[in-house]
Amino acid sequence: MVFNGVHCVVKYVFITGGVLSSVGKGITSSSIGKMLQARGYSVSAMKIDPYVNVDAGTMNPFMHGEVFVTEDGGETDLDLGHYERFLDINLSRLSNITTGKVYASVIEKERKGEYLGQCVQIIPHVTDEIKRSIRSAASASGADVFLVEIGGTIGDIEGLPFLEAVRQMRLEEEANDTLFVHVALVPILDSTKEQKSKPCQHSVQEMRRIGLQPDMIVARCRVPLDKDVKKKIALFGSVPVEAVYTSFDAECIYQVPLNLDQQGMGEYILKRLGLDARRPDWSPWSSIVEEFMRASKPVRIAMCGKYTKLSDSYVSIIEALKHAGAKVGARVSTAWIETTKYEEDPARVEELGEYDGVMILPGFGPRGTEGKIRAVNYARVNKKPLLGICYGFQLAIVEYARNVIGLEGANTTEVDPGSRHPVIDLLPEQKNLGSLGGTMRLGAYRILVEPGTMVHRLYGSDVVVERHRHRYEVNPRYWDLLRENGLVLSGWSEDRARVEFAELPSHPFFLGTQSHPEFRSRPGRPSMPYLGFVSAAAGMDLPKGAHKN
Repeated sequence: MVFNGVHCVVKYVFITGGVLSSVGKGITSSSIGKMLQARGYSVSAMKIDPYVNVDAGTMNPFMHGEVFVTEDGGETDLDLGHYERFLDINLSRLSNITTGKVYASVIEKERKGEYLGQCVQIIPHVTDEIKRSIRSAASASGADVFLVEIGGTIGDIEGLPFLEAVRQMRLEEEANDTLFVHVALVPILDSTKEQKSKPCQHSVQEMRRIGLQPDMIVARCRVPLDKDVKKKIALFGSVPVEAVYTSFDAECIYQVPLNLDQQGMGEYILKRLGLDARRPDWSPWSSIVEEFMRASKPVRIAMCGKYTKLSDSYVSIIEALKHAGAKVGARVSTAWIETTKYEEDPARVEELGEYDGVMILPGFGPRGTEGKIRAVNYARVNKKPLLGICYGFQLAIVEYARNVIGLEGANTTEVDPGSRHPVIDLLPEQKNLGSLGGTMRLGAYRILVEPGTMVHRLYGSDVVVERHRHRYEVNPRYWDLLRENGLVLSGWSEDRARVEFAELPSHPFFLGTQSHPEFRSRPGRPSMPYLGFVSAAAGMDLPKGAHKN
């Protein structure tokens, strides 16, 4: 394929989903990439989200789940986190396109007169822009194989332009340069214990109705498919029986690539894409999976937040805790605590004594903040290991200012703009902004770590890099007062203009960070703040870092 005058040799794998959302396309896409990586092929990935928002940054986590932040500051779909963790790669904002991005680009071009007086239409102008975005990201990645996961469900009206665009790409690319994988639910009826293939069949029929024929079908089912059910799906889906696979429940999600490869999926992908057959080397990945499977020491973490009814709101944090637990042999379990209940009944905070560690989760806005502050107070006073992330870090500063320093009414101006003691305040560059989307302090920044601190011991480095997503910071007017009263400000932005880490030396583990270190955590190579936190919660010595950024 020639793109922008350059011959691009890249294979495309398009992943679609049917029956219902959250069926497992992200894990399937990541697993396909891992199977190819195990055979020595380079892989990159993209997520297409059909919503009209330009990005996920302004969406409530209850509606969309976690906002995953890329190195270059893209606010993206949580599936990019799965891709990065499985494939151990850093993606960019190019790896997430939305209806909003596509239409914004098309409208901008129309306003500039780039369509030369044409009537701008879905076909060809919108579909051409979608194809351009896919090919541009694939070319920039330099990968041998580029994965494109199309969000939503086959048949959704908002997804039709994207499906039409990839249908055209199949015609425009060489015959063996595209592969279509369809992931669909195969439920099991409780009453009869039957695996029901009809939802999957109808999903494939809908896919074919709009001009797409899957090359492979992945059935999402609690257990492996029966042979007869597999044959039926193959027959009605017009694919060979050997092109039907089951993504069945696994104790650890990082087992899924191994489970699919054992069914022959990796070999079939190579054959279908015309790639050289190579023997996979699963030894590094298998060692990582074995770490998760061997972990046995129970560690219970209280997850104190405000979006706790949807665990996808914190999926990277959950995985970072698991990565850390696996490394030290701990099996981490999480309990979701809506902190508004500590506002309604302050005595209930005593329940935190049942847990091994307390996480103060990120978020925005006033709801639940006083409950979070009470949770911080309990963990600090009772020497319970605590990790505060972003807003959680800021509220830990508020708690310390109120209850240790004695600053009555101390608060963040996000909650109380007229606070007598605004220990957390808006970043100077955030004042007088004209819009909210994409305007926070976003992406990866270098952090200077103070020698002799717990954070320095964890990372084992004077300079680290972590990703950020925030508008507020520790107010510089209160730095000296915080330090004079025993709090150690242990990490700074590169220009030393803002606090990045704070810790309490008199406490077994009390750490807050303005960054989101969970976004860089990897299975087998956990985030150091999370590793320290889980180690402390498990009653183990704090690790000394062998930091790799």
